[in-house]
Amino acid sequence: MILSVSRRTDIPAFFPEWFMGRVLEGFVLSRNPMNHAQVRRIPLSPEAIDCVVFWTKNPAPLMPYLDEIGARFPFYFQFTLNAYGPDAEPNVPSLGRRLETLRALAGKIGRERIVWRYDPVVLSPTYDEAWHIETFGRLAREIAPCAGRCVFSFLDFYPKIAKGLRAIEGRVCEEAEMDALAKAFGKAARENGLPIAACAEAGDYSAYSVEQGRCVDPELIGRLTGREIRAAKDKNQRPECGCAESVDVGAYNTCRHGCRYCYANFSVESTAARVARHDDASPLLVGHLEPGDKVTERKLKPLKETRSEPEQLALF
Repeated sequence: MILSVSRRTDIPAFFPEWFMGRVLEGFVLSRNPMNHAQVRRIPLSPEAIDCVVFWTKNPAPLMPYLDEIGARFPFYFQFTLNAYGPDAEPNVPSLGRRLETLRALAGKIGRERIVWRYDPVVLSPTYDEAWHIETFGRLAREIAPCAGRCVFSFLDFYPKIAKGLRAIEGRVCEEAEMDALAKAFGKAARENGLPIAACAEAGDYSAYSVEQGRCVDPELIGRLTGREIRAAKDKNQRPECGCAESVDVGAYNTCRHGCRYCYANFSVESTAARVARHDDASPLLVGHLEPGDKVTERKLKPLKETRSEPEQLALF
């Protein structure tokens, strides 16, 4: 099993103690976001987990626990690092602090375990095409020594993000803008020796050395673990997504970054209400088991198949 921690919220930034408690206790409960009463019990044993994929904009709160986590499971980070201002990302640490955290994380776990996400690309009067091209190039120079590769994506529109986008006059990219940005990003990445991929995009940018991304990537996991990973494509993601199947332990409406473009939160009020129900001692990220809940054990088997060539990377 590949454990996703998490597409739905930023567990490293806001719930590191809870996650470490789950690791030590050996299991986690996860609600089906489409069926509140349906709860899965997911084992967190080294035998069951092939790799943990952390998704975060601020891994600093989790870093004190990485030695303990790494002693149990392989892991890598999807570290989203944009340069939007507080108008777009109200509660994200400053760019300077995040770059310092990135350097510290790379020094601790190595650059191969870090994927830099420039995600999503939102256009606005403040953040126009020229701004993104200049910003991406500047960040690529700083980040290349600290990340094994880069992944970018263009904003997808969902009705629930309309209000947030209006606040920053934000919009999605047109096809020609996507092509121009992908070309510029590919050039900047090549100049800095940084492999680059597009996340869940229908466009073909291979002419610019931009690959189709797989954020939950069995090939990367194979290099990190020294074992071949046989994982099917994740059928729960968008058709353009190349990710392998994984099990997510997060919950929507719990991320306090407050990003205006985020699809995972409905509103500031709903997020505050759900976060208030969080208990570090609970096996659920939000609240506790309730009457009528149906808990089922997630039957899992490791995805490791055969020993690969000796390309395994040290955990630390």
